[in-house]
Amino acid sequence: MGVSLKDVAQRAGVSIKTVSNVVNNYQHVTPKMRAKVQQAIDELGYRPNLTARHLRKGRTGIIALAVPEFGNPYFAELAGEVVDAAARHDYTVLVDHTAGLREKELLVCQGFRSHVIDGLILSPIHLETEDLMARTETAPLVLLGEREYEAPYDHIAIDNVAAAREAVAHLVALGHRRIAFLGSRTGRERQPAHLRLRGWREELAASGIEPDESLVVVTDGYGREDGAAAMASLLDRGERPDAVFAYNDMIATGAMRTITERGLAIPDDIAVVGFDDIEESRYGATTLTTIAPDKTAIARLAVDSLVERLAGTPVAEPRRPRPGYRLVVRESTTPREASGPPR
Repeated sequence: MGVSLKDVAQRAGVSIKTVSNVVNNYQHVTPKMRAKVQQAIDELGYRPNLTARHLRKGRTGIIALAVPEFGNPYFAELAGEVVDAAARHDYTVLVDHTAGLREKELLVCQGFRSHVIDGLILSPIHLETEDLMARTETAPLVLLGEREYEAPYDHIAIDNVAAAREAVAHLVALGHRRIAFLGSRTGRERQPAHLRLRGWREELAASGIEPDESLVVVTDGYGREDGAAAMASLLDRGERPDAVFAYNDMIATGAMRTITERGLAIPDDIAVVGFDDIEESRYGATTLTTIAPDKTAIARLAVDSLVERLAGTPVAEPRRPRPGYRLVVRESTTPREASGPPR
């Protein structure tokens, strides 16, 4: 039989209410009393019944995270950060997969699992503002990702345009002028690829370089094979760039494979910059320069926003926090002897 609050109270010589106040981290407990109760908790190995705690509040203790791709390391790494952030609030995370399909995004957005979750963190690809405005589900929703929405929901996203401009500025500072963009998509001008493409255009223009639209390559997806095919397409039609800015690290990785297969050197012939700072970017034969979003901050802000909504905390409607990012310079833009050990 498990250890109860009553057992802890008897060991500490206090009331059950006092033990409950300590377990629930209520402020009005003296440090001396808190230490006394905590000692009893540690000695008896007491573990609070989180399920019962949530049920008393009319909740399940579960929040959902819906992402478009399990195969994309960025989302796997982000999911781990969300799980850690939720655990600090005693929440369990149910991870759902939309496969980037609009019908599945609509399904989770409209409360497909509302009977088992308290709230939803969603990273959509194809949802439009009108889809979110038509939402009737009452469970709190927090949006992730770089799509832009005019909807009454908290939305956590880095400044994609500014981050893309920093990546391009790095390449320009190294003397590159024919800088390709790999990973553009057709339609839906508010998708993240378009924001990063906008940053590419803006920074080139600000640097006095006319953006060469022949160096913009549309891809079917965001994977390594898409990057390899996009790079091959450029080289096959004689549009050899001196640098590449890729929509994400996987596209960059595929592009780097094609570059080396064609007998070209990275970065001497073609420099490459990615986006996301997935773990793979640090351990390739040539490590990848990339934009590193603060995944820990993204996850913390998303979970904190959801928990505040669940608690009924008065907050502004809606919030648009901007987590940080940084440019991580590695061998794909700077030769090994000049860049030092990869970070």
